[in-house]
Formats: sequence, C-alpha cells, structure tokens
Amino acid sequence: MKKRDGFPKSEAEGGRKSLQFMGVLNGEYVPFIPSLARAQAPALADLCNPGCILVLQQGKKLPLRPALLLPQLSSSSILLQEWFRVSSQKSSVPEMVANHLLAFAEVSPGILAHVVNLSDGNGNTALHYSVSHSNFQIVQLLLDTGVCNVDHQNKAGYTALMLAALASVEHEDDMNVVRRLFSMGNVNAKASQAGQTALMLAVSHGRQEMVEAVLACGADVNLQDEEGSTALMCACEHGRVETVRLLLAQPACDISIVDNDGNNAVAIALEAGHSNIAVLMYAHLNNSKAQSPVSNRRLPQWKP
Repeated sequence: MKKRDGFPKSEAEGGRKSLQFMGVLNGEYVPFIPSLARAQAPALADLCNPGCILVLQQGKKLPLRPALLLPQLSSSSILLQEWFRVSSQKSSVPEMVANHLLAFAEVSPGILAHVVNLSDGNGNTALHYSVSHSNFQIVQLLLDTGVCNVDHQNKAGYTALMLAALASVEHEDDMNVVRRLFSMGNVNAKASQAGQTALMLAVSHGRQEMVEAVLACGADVNLQDEEGSTALMCACEHGRVETVRLLLAQPACDISIVDNDGNNAVAIALEAGHSNIAVLMYAHLNNSKAQSPVSNRRLPQWKP
C-alpha cells in the first residue's frame, strides 16, 4: 500500500474507480449521482446577498437564531445542490470543501452540523458520496467536524461505513481514514434490504484488509443476515480460504450456526465444492476440542 504525498489538486485522483451504490427511487433500485448543473447552482458566495448576510450575522450574535434557520435551510434546494456540487463529486477538491466547512462553522455549529448531514433524494450524504468516490481526504474533513452522522442510512439502508467496507484502498493514509470511520460508527449495523453488515459486505467482495479492519473495531463475527447467513458462511461459499482462516481465528466464531435452510458453514463449503475449506474447519473444530476437553459445542451438521 502506497503513501500519498500532500493534497491532490482537482483531477489528481482521477484514476480511481468509483463505487456505484444503490438508492431507491419510485420503489426501484437505481444508481444515483446528483445531477447538479453548475450553471444553475450559483456559488455559495453568490447566496450572500445583503439579506442573507444580515440573517447570518444575526445568527452569530443570537444563539437561538441558527436553529430557527434550519427549516429554511432544509428547504433550500440551491444550498443542497451547491453543497453536493462542492463536496460530493468525483472531482471534488479537499481544499474547497475545507473552506466551505470553515465558513459554515464560523456562522454556527448548528448550521455546520445541518449542512454536513444534508441528504439527497435517495438519502445519501456527502459522506456516502466521498466514500463511494474514494475521496478519503474529504471523508477525513467531514469526520474532523465532529458533527458528521456516520451511521446515517440511505434509503437502501446502507451507511457510509458499509460502503467503505467495499472500497479498494491504495494508500495507507486512506486506509487510516477508513479505520477511523469504522471506529466512529456502528460496525454491526445491518442494511435494511438484506440485513448484511459491513463485515459480510467486505467478505463477499473479497476485501481482506477491510475484513481485518472491521474485526479490529469490534465486528460481531456471528451476526446473521435475513437468510441466516454469517460472514463465515459467505467466505465458505466464495472459497475465500484466507478470510476463513481469519474468521476462525476470532475466539467467538461459531461454525455450528445454521442458516434458514439448516446448513452450516461446513455444509456450504462442501456444496460449493470447496472441500479444502471444509477440512480446514474440521481441523479447527478438532483443535478447539483438544484445547477444551469438556465442550458443549454442537457438532456440524448438513443436509445430504
């Protein structure tokens, strides 16, 4: 993993691949990227006409004033569009985002928190988009505000933390930001669509480093999704030997858990043709028994 030197300038990160995540629109799942026409979205400085400046100045002097402004800000499509234009594009520039965050903070902590956590029609925030685009310097800026809701779920039920579990990270600095994000959020939250956790998503997409990171932040290895599957079952199904080893190394890992069809991880590995993984789990079970002669562990069972 490489270390990056300094802030990128505009298109310096253009070579990265963006994750495309799903939103919900009219009951259907669709990829969503905000359609923000620059010509129709004036800069924030353009919004500061004398009337706006007067209101914001009053807000700085009167503690209750910013709270009164929040409903108006919520309905301001111009503010929403401008914020996403600045913060949530693949080409977004960290320095520009930082300047906007400083400006909002100078007005009021309440307004800063409101803007940072603004969501679009699919429930995605700037944090969702920054993670999706692998703009981890912007992710760090958002986390640095101290007011970013990292557990906010979009309409498909995914948090930015879950999206980070799918990311392919090239630089150690970026991975440190991901670890920080994992440590600040609920790594055991489940997506509303299928009940998957960040750990399950990382396992299913072969993101070994993300698997290690979420486990280090307290991910529950035995949680089950709506089909009753665990992260271990997923690793067995996909034949991810090293991931299976890592999961089995977790003291709490229970290989006897069965899914909704009554199959455990051993059965799933055999059904998928990964007999080497089944042997690995049997060896792990025998080793566990040798270390604990008296054991109430259920023996693995599977359907023929």
